[in-house]
Amino acid sequence: MPDACILGIESSCDETGAAVVRSGQHILSNVVASQIATHTPYGGVVPELASREHLRAIVPVVRQALADAGQTYASVDAIAVTQGPGLAGALLVGISFAKALAFALDKPLIAVNHLEGHIHAVLLEQRQSENGELHFPVLALVVSGGHTHLYLARLHENLWTYRNIGHTRDDAAGEAFDKVAKLLGLGYPGGPIIDRLSAYGDPHAVKFQTSQIKHADRRDRKLGDHAQLPADENGPQFDFSYSGIKTAVLRYVETQHLKLAIEARRLALAGQLLPGKGKPAVEDVLGFCDRQTLNLVASFQRSMVNDLVTKTLAAARAYDVQTLFVSGGVAANRELRATFEREAGMQGVPVFFPARALSTDNAAMIAAAAFPKFLRQEFVSMDFSAEAGMALAE
Repeated sequence: MPDACILGIESSCDETGAAVVRSGQHILSNVVASQIATHTPYGGVVPELASREHLRAIVPVVRQALADAGQTYASVDAIAVTQGPGLAGALLVGISFAKALAFALDKPLIAVNHLEGHIHAVLLEQRQSENGELHFPVLALVVSGGHTHLYLARLHENLWTYRNIGHTRDDAAGEAFDKVAKLLGLGYPGGPIIDRLSAYGDPHAVKFQTSQIKHADRRDRKLGDHAQLPADENGPQFDFSYSGIKTAVLRYVETQHLKLAIEARRLALAGQLLPGKGKPAVEDVLGFCDRQTLNLVASFQRSMVNDLVTKTLAAARAYDVQTLFVSGGVAANRELRATFEREAGMQGVPVFFPARALSTDNAAMIAAAAFPKFLRQEFVSMDFSAEAGMALAE
């Protein structure tokens, strides 16, 4: 196997990442500049602000990644960058910088699908832990703030292929976590806050039902080449929908008259965000939550986790899957990991996660996903551009 070092660049959403990975499996550096402080006052990512922050961060982040790896611009063998999916303006910052580097240094340029990067984040962890040979087919659940997808993955002579057998019809799982946290005045990003607060509530206190999807997705007949269609028309599709549970939380807030308490909590936590005080700790948030709110948060998380695990394992049974990957920002959720490990173990399917540092957006996963393309000399020309709605499928 070639001893090649690839510089990866990631700028698909609100984190600027650069990393150097050798031979697709040895992380020499992995630097991430977070924009959480920028977007927290708005309760979500503001695309234009994200692009501006990428412009500020990308040069120092890349320089730091090279320095940490003991590499230089001249010593890396190729440059990899996220092409999509993601925010168009944010993607273009990383792509423009990668193009300039590749042109000036006369280095090969590799375009990577962000979703494939999340899958290779699991492979990075699996290779480093020496868990042995993978058994195929692999079912990969990519679950984050912008994505909830199920892919059947296979490997043949360094060529990874993917079949989409499930996707969200509306909100992604991570988006639902963030929106519910915003609704309840808990701060941003919502996923980690809800995960920590759930330990203090009763997960059975509030009954939620997640959507059971039985009809065809009408969007598939409108999106053309970018539609997430079932790869095997005769095979079952395992789709997700989380707009309903978000609405159910809103209705609970209204019927239980929680709005005044939520607004008081929102104002109190905003006061914690004064310059120099930093982001409020979970203990600070906990101090502004009553028992009813904690029960609501725990019940919401339990319903979300059960839906993700139940549908994923049903897909694993339907397609006789031998290995399960769970990746993306929501894969850092402690209850999700514990439930997958327990339920997949009972089903006899090994489940692998990335390290928590590799679950969220990062450039190490981009560099790792680029390595098989490097071996096949699958390089791109300078006229390629961002694809905000880029699909991952055969």
